[in-house]
Amino acid sequence: MDDGASYVAMVLVQLAYGGSTILMKIALEKGLNQLVFIVYRHLIAVLLLGPFAYVLERKQRPSLSVKVMAKIFVLSSLGTTIHLNVYYAGLAYTSATVASALSNVIPCLTFLVAVMLGMEKLSIKNASGRAKIIGVVICLGGSLTFTFWKGGYLIRSLLKRPLISLQDTSQASDILRHGKENWIKGSLLILTSHIACSAWLILQAVVYKAYPARLSLTTLICFFASLQSSVLSLFFARNQNLWKLEVNVQLWTIIYSGVVISSLVYYLQTWCISKKGPVFAAMFSPLLLVIVGIFSAVAFKEQLHLGSLIGACIIVLGLYCVLWGKRKESLYNAQLENQKA
Repeated sequence: MDDGASYVAMVLVQLAYGGSTILMKIALEKGLNQLVFIVYRHLIAVLLLGPFAYVLERKQRPSLSVKVMAKIFVLSSLGTTIHLNVYYAGLAYTSATVASALSNVIPCLTFLVAVMLGMEKLSIKNASGRAKIIGVVICLGGSLTFTFWKGGYLIRSLLKRPLISLQDTSQASDILRHGKENWIKGSLLILTSHIACSAWLILQAVVYKAYPARLSLTTLICFFASLQSSVLSLFFARNQNLWKLEVNVQLWTIIYSGVVISSLVYYLQTWCISKKGPVFAAMFSPLLLVIVGIFSAVAFKEQLHLGSLIGACIIVLGLYCVLWGKRKESLYNAQLENQKA
């Protein structure tokens, strides 16, 4: 039962992240400040999760030591303050599809770090170990194919005009088409953010062992995220007009991210990592590329190339290889436990 729930949960997580990426790209184009966004969305999560964490985990929540508090503070710095701020800075220079494609370095980095730290077992002699290695390589190759090989055939959108038009669309497309320096800058920023995200996934497994209260842990992560970004805003977002909210796409983006991403998704991700480990959670990130790519083609009328579709298929194949390896490994471990019993 837990196995099936873990797979469903991670697919839902990637669907939610896909919606967040699209909404955030629109909101940034409309003028939403990224620091203001991060502060507000995590405050919403704290207000939502705090009461549930206090009531439901009152008996099982361990006491907070200085050492555990420091670990949670670093965890919040990596996964929210550094990852999100750098990611959104890079997103301003690239499209949502390219940003999602670059997220496919997360499984590779997480897998390598987990192996080096001994959190993930790897044996080339076993079929499951070979499948995981091949799957990671295939996922990386698929993301590179999606991003850089356009192919000779351009698949035109069925729509005459985009369903969602961004402000200064022609100017933004001109920057992406001709501003190679900006494109490289955005890509490097997003890659840097994904390095922090990989470290965040690894550290979550470590912190959860010291503080096994998922709701409380998620609440504390959101609290520190809001606090850290508030400090940064004293230097980079001092204009009071940036903090004023109106009923528009910026407000709905903040509410969606606070309720769905910072509350529900953070909790589901922590639950999956506690059950399956950080590599299992990271291996679903290629789905984000497919979700955002398809949505962008329909909503923004982004034209898809043959190479992009082939790259998406390769990514799904690599994901299947790794999940098959993880499944074989879990079945083998279950058989060993039964024999010992």
